[in-house]
Amino acid sequence: MGLVDGLLLLLSIMLIIGVMATKFSSRLGLPALILFLAGGMLLNRFIYFEDVHLTQFIGTMALIIILFDGGTQTKWRRIKPILGPAASLATLGVLITTFVTGLAAMYFLDFSLLEGLLLGAIVGSTDAAAVFSVLGNKNFNKRLTATLEAESGSNDPMAVFLTVTLIELIQIPDMSIWAAIGSFFLQMGLGLGLGFIFGKLTVLIINHIKLDISGLYPVLAMGAAILTYAVTDYFNGSGLLAVYVMAVFVGNSDLTHRFSILRFNEGFAWMMQIVMFTLLGLLVFPKQLLGVFWEGILIAIILVFIARPIAVFISMMFMKYNLNQKLFISWAGLKGAVPIVLATYPVLAGLENSNLIFNTVFFVVLISALVQGSTLSNLAEKLGLVGDEDDDHSSIELINLGNTDSEIMRISINKHSPAVGMSLTNLVLPSETLVIGITRNKDLLTPTGSSVIQKGDTLFVLVDKDKRKDAKIALLGNDEIQLKKNREK
Repeated sequence: MGLVDGLLLLLSIMLIIGVMATKFSSRLGLPALILFLAGGMLLNRFIYFEDVHLTQFIGTMALIIILFDGGTQTKWRRIKPILGPAASLATLGVLITTFVTGLAAMYFLDFSLLEGLLLGAIVGSTDAAAVFSVLGNKNFNKRLTATLEAESGSNDPMAVFLTVTLIELIQIPDMSIWAAIGSFFLQMGLGLGLGFIFGKLTVLIINHIKLDISGLYPVLAMGAAILTYAVTDYFNGSGLLAVYVMAVFVGNSDLTHRFSILRFNEGFAWMMQIVMFTLLGLLVFPKQLLGVFWEGILIAIILVFIARPIAVFISMMFMKYNLNQKLFISWAGLKGAVPIVLATYPVLAGLENSNLIFNTVFFVVLISALVQGSTLSNLAEKLGLVGDEDDDHSSIELINLGNTDSEIMRISINKHSPAVGMSLTNLVLPSETLVIGITRNKDLLTPTGSSVIQKGDTLFVLVDKDKRKDAKIALLGNDEIQLKKNREK
């Protein structure tokens, strides 16, 4: 078998095992990443793989796609009230976690202070892939879910900055710490600014360009996300932060191809998760993990039960979260791909204890994902954080019909909608506008003139593009339109 055939066989096995793993992970109550990593470690017995450069490249690409997918599905109305707590967790929280975990690594692994802090920085951030996948389908408190998703989407830059800076301090002891601090604020500023600019440009292009093939719009959006990272990184900004900001802006804008873009992103993000975690598993040799078994367990215990809670309670000291909520946020600090990808940095830099750092980080990630990820639902129930207030907001998605003058609007109806309680016969819609489908309690209903619209219904409305605004007013009312305009401003 040639090299190309072998790589294709490996890719096909990775994807098939990964898809099957997602089915079993939900039944077992485990994060899917655990089974992806296990699949990679299993393949390691038959395939020798040690290309760290390729793994780091694919890992970075996967993080871009995962952040773009998570950001586009993040509702601005949910994260806006919790930007302060999320920012505090993403900066001060990571710094505290790094320091406490670093001291533990220094003691248990006989590291120098800088080497210990380096390991702490690598495992200091929560992982977007793990958090989005674990929280996405659970009925947790919406405010807590938004806080954790915003934190995981924005704390990677802090972890990357600390990792790179500590590696440079180990290699160049005379480096100025003040220059590093200035570089951090420059990276954050460029990440926020360029992310917003690229977000606006992406929405503008997608809404005004007319492509002959509608399936190219999701590719265009994904290309814009990768470009956002590349340009921001070129100017020494935080590319991951820029991608997340850009994705949040795109996801909360009125896109004509929003539905197809989101569905494409979701499938592509899952594919990249499978490839990334499987490759990361291939890099690990189980015998080497046994060499850091007890040290890894002790560091994982300190990270989960001491470092993360201290970081959460200090960084959220003056935030309006009760004790149960802070306990849940502490326990939901899942580790995943980001720490393992960051653990390749010392390897590529040629640091003395790089392999020990990598294996320890991998072990800590396994413990975190296995223990924390599998117990989140039970903890949320015991703390009374499941099934919170009704998310009573309407939403709109547009399904483009190619080069025609019509499109399908997917509109979720809330209790304030003027259409609630009205039959389709009595509903005043613009001419040539037709309700072609209603979903209610996961059932698809065929609309008739006597169908009565209820709160919580999702309507599929065929409408002329020029009459979209009038259809929105008829179904959601003027207040909703004005509120949407204010959010866009």
